[in-house]
Amino acid sequence: MYLFDFFKKKKPEKKIKKEVKKKPEKKVEKKPVSVKVEKKEEKIKPEEFEPKKKVLGKSYQVLYSPHVTEKATDFAEKNKYVFKIWPRVNKVEVKEAVENTYGVDVIGVKMINVPRKKRRLGARTGWRKGYKKAIVKIKKGQKIEILPR
Repeated sequence: MYLFDFFKKKKPEKKIKKEVKKKPEKKVEKKPVSVKVEKKEEKIKPEEFEPKKKVLGKSYQVLYSPHVTEKATDFAEKNKYVFKIWPRVNKVEVKEAVENTYGVDVIGVKMINVPRKKRRLGARTGWRKGYKKAIVKIKKGQKIEILPR
């Protein structure tokens, strides 16, 4: 029967090997070749660096407005600036937005979440909106002009 033949091991077939004659290889002597390569090191001068390009793409989605108070103006003397920001923004996004918008180098960002507060006017009660703000510290010697003179 066919089924029983299927499970039997097949005998390996004998292969006939043909003899191939190898040609003798010729030996070629290689002479060393000296090649002089001149390396030119081009140094980039500081004048050739391009200034940072301002990309205002998503900065309007990060920075809501500058926060102008007495305390914020005192911070400006210490190279710290305060901005109101959108609630779901993180420190990295704030740093990139300030650097792109104002063209300054940001050293650090601190964030504060100001909660909403209950307020009353006569018998009526309501809520004052909460917001999120960021205190951005920039490199010494750089300035951001928030209010035009």
